[in-house]
Amino acid sequence: MSLTGDIGTFLAELSLKSLPDDVTEKARTCLLNGYGMALACHNIASTRVARSAALALDGESPNGATVLAHGGKVSVSNAVLANAALFHGRGQEDTVGAVHVGAMVIPLLTALFETRRLPMERFIPALVASYEVGGVLDDAYAQFSTPRGLRSSPLYGPMACAAAAAKAMGLPAERIAAAIGNAASLGGGGMLQCFADGTDEWVYQMGVASNTGLAAAELARAGSLTAPHAIEGKRGFVSTFAQKECEADAIASKFGRDWAIHRVTFKPYPACASNQTAVAAALELSPRLDGREIESIRVRLNPYDCGSSGGMYLKGPFSTSSMTGLSIPFCVALALRRGAPTMAALSNFNDAEVNALAQRIDLVADDAVPRLCSVISVDLANGDKVVQEKKATTETYNFDRQAVSSLIRRIGAEEGVPRKAYDLIEGFVAGLPRADIADVIHAFVLCPST
Repeated sequence: MSLTGDIGTFLAELSLKSLPDDVTEKARTCLLNGYGMALACHNIASTRVARSAALALDGESPNGATVLAHGGKVSVSNAVLANAALFHGRGQEDTVGAVHVGAMVIPLLTALFETRRLPMERFIPALVASYEVGGVLDDAYAQFSTPRGLRSSPLYGPMACAAAAAKAMGLPAERIAAAIGNAASLGGGGMLQCFADGTDEWVYQMGVASNTGLAAAELARAGSLTAPHAIEGKRGFVSTFAQKECEADAIASKFGRDWAIHRVTFKPYPACASNQTAVAAALELSPRLDGREIESIRVRLNPYDCGSSGGMYLKGPFSTSSMTGLSIPFCVALALRRGAPTMAALSNFNDAEVNALAQRIDLVADDAVPRLCSVISVDLANGDKVVQEKKATTETYNFDRQAVSSLIRRIGAEEGVPRKAYDLIEGFVAGLPRADIADVIHAFVLCPST
């Protein structure tokens, strides 16, 4: 047996009846977060770019999939290109390890179930399949691939998307294995340089990765002859991208025993996942400073959380929300001067007070700081020093469905999304498998897009 074979066998047996109740509930929570955040991204510039590209590629198709928050219909692959950018536009999607599975897979499943009228009983198992494949592989190898400049979402995402698509199509174990193997061979990841330059390729990487997974599944369904050792072989995925020997048996043993979906976390703020705790620490620190003049600030994070692109160290000048949402100096300065970050505040590049403070903030990689935690040290002009430490684990951001509902509705109010849109997606999520994908489409029709 091969690793893809073992995974295919496991995924083929997933069903609503076989899934533990807590796994199913977490899948509903991930789905609600994905749709809820996407509703609030309807007017973000990168979303409009992806939408225009998708409409231009092959034109509209009356029987195609819906471009959400627009209403036009295009091919499934073009809809996925546009809609994945919609789901990723705020940078506030879910995260399992370093992979944003929901932003890639939920748009794909939405398009497939809309156009192919697939049995809705497959929706949640297909979604779970994606988090398991993406989460397990990222957990094992992102620590090696990320320092090489490879972003986890477009690297591990195609295999997650292939698993979801194959499961949604009802393929047997052998063809699910082939789909994942195809994705391992066809993918190649996306670079991290866009974060250092503050550009938007990171948004578009999601749709490309998702479409690679879809193509991999379609090839498998058509009968592709696929390398059985595409992941663990000497010239396979792990050896090539992580430059490590794949422990196939150890990886296979995690499926169904250590559910990766339980490690999915959510973001309170529209910023990089590694910035969340630093922002929370800055919000707690602000009243302690009592308006006193700041000389300098050092923000200490674990080296892994500091990223490999250099973007988190940016101090400006800022010209895109891709830059500000990644920059620790900007996010911390914004939290200290203006409160909890919003997309509007992250898009205000001319706030002189915030920009001036960002220049006095340094990000420091410190092995003594645990993952996801943050320590902020402030030197005041009068010689005093104030330290704010904020501890966090994955459980800190492992919200339940009620908490996600409150989060997305708060953000929707900021962005002018009607409450009815959230009622529709909450009804869809709660009603699965007796739910209609048309309710999701209608929720996005209600968005006041331009």
